[in-house]
Amino acid sequence: MGMFKKILIANRGEIALRVIRTCKEMGIKTVAVYSTADKDSLHVRFADEAVCIGPAVSAKSYLSIPNIIAAAEITNADAIHPGYGFLSENAKFSRVCKEHEIKFIGATPEQIDGMGDKSNAKATMIAAGVPCIPGSDGLLKDLADAKKVAKQIKYPIILKATAGGGGKGMRIVWKEEDMEAAWNGTRQEAAAAFGNDGIYMEKFIEEPRHIEIQIAGDQFGNACHMSERDCSIQRRHQKLVEETPSPFMTDDLRERMGKAAILATKAVDYEGVGTVEFLVDKNRDFYFMEMNTRIQVEHTITEEVINFDLIKEQIKIAAGEKMSGSNYYPQMHSIQCRINAEDPYKDFRPSPGKIISYHSPGGHGVRVDTHAYAGYAIPPNYDSMISKLIVVAQTREEAIKKMKRALDEYIIEGIQTTIPFHQKLMDDKDFRKGNFTTKFMDTFEF
Repeated sequence: MGMFKKILIANRGEIALRVIRTCKEMGIKTVAVYSTADKDSLHVRFADEAVCIGPAVSAKSYLSIPNIIAAAEITNADAIHPGYGFLSENAKFSRVCKEHEIKFIGATPEQIDGMGDKSNAKATMIAAGVPCIPGSDGLLKDLADAKKVAKQIKYPIILKATAGGGGKGMRIVWKEEDMEAAWNGTRQEAAAAFGNDGIYMEKFIEEPRHIEIQIAGDQFGNACHMSERDCSIQRRHQKLVEETPSPFMTDDLRERMGKAAILATKAVDYEGVGTVEFLVDKNRDFYFMEMNTRIQVEHTITEEVINFDLIKEQIKIAAGEKMSGSNYYPQMHSIQCRINAEDPYKDFRPSPGKIISYHSPGGHGVRVDTHAYAGYAIPPNYDSMISKLIVVAQTREEAIKKMKRALDEYIIEGIQTTIPFHQKLMDDKDFRKGNFTTKFMDTFEF
């Protein structure tokens, strides 16, 4: 196939800029696409070419497959990098790219379909020998079936929409008398949000940690893992802080989770970089949750602890090259704080608007991935993330101290941001001890 000559980045903001940087270092030309709301974004400025693909509304721009394909054709791009979110895990988009002989830098349509439907994904993982959470065998037929399965696996259980994501279409049920209301509510929400009211059930894991394993696989059947990331600090199923290595991890657990992640990768002949996500309970038993067939927001911290460019690896694998090596283990400790345009004093309410003053932190071991600058207006149309603040140090204690210092240096004026929340979190005694689960934010007072 040979290396690509020109890559169109079908995304916006910091991830688009992140991909542009690696492409430039690899000598590959870049095409930015943008909505009218993003005409002043840095990814537009730093790409070799830029094409406006529609108005601010995502459905008519960043989610418009015809507009993006047209932009790729008029600029003669031979590949499309989808970033994360938007169309990055859209099987139809991957398929249309293939039909137009444009390489989709991501999973094949079959892999996206196979891992995107959660009940299919679980069946695939069970067959591959990957530990899975006890639950229904595929989709539940009706309320009576739901009650029967719940009795077998014992309460508490969680009902989930098979087409779900982003925390929608899920209900925890603690006892049988609550099942009917939860069943009806989950189905209605799933039908409204996803156009699919298929529901499956899992045992609800108490005191869970959300730990994911970074994986890579190439077109030659090779697969490796690049160790774990702890993403347990989250709110409404949205991650706020990620770190690697996990303070909960042991050498034995890392070895077992890494092997399971490789089994999962090989089970679907996965091509590209991605993650296998697990829930880990208080006894360090782990269960497959889902596979993300794309680059992750938090890929940065893995890059920092193993000194490796994951976007470059992703592009090389898509171009038909063999992956670079075998399993990687963290040599340092890295933490990422997501800096969002939200007001943490008002229940994290979105705070779009113009940035009046902007000063980015710096110094040894500090990285900022952002598309923002003084004078830039954060549009209200998209995800509220402004930047990712990443630190790397020899130990977790040093990384927390470095993050505190970097947060103190970070100045964003004109809008509300989550910087004050992160400053308080870094001082929290339980966080500093590594004593937290996915329920941490339920009791964190801000």
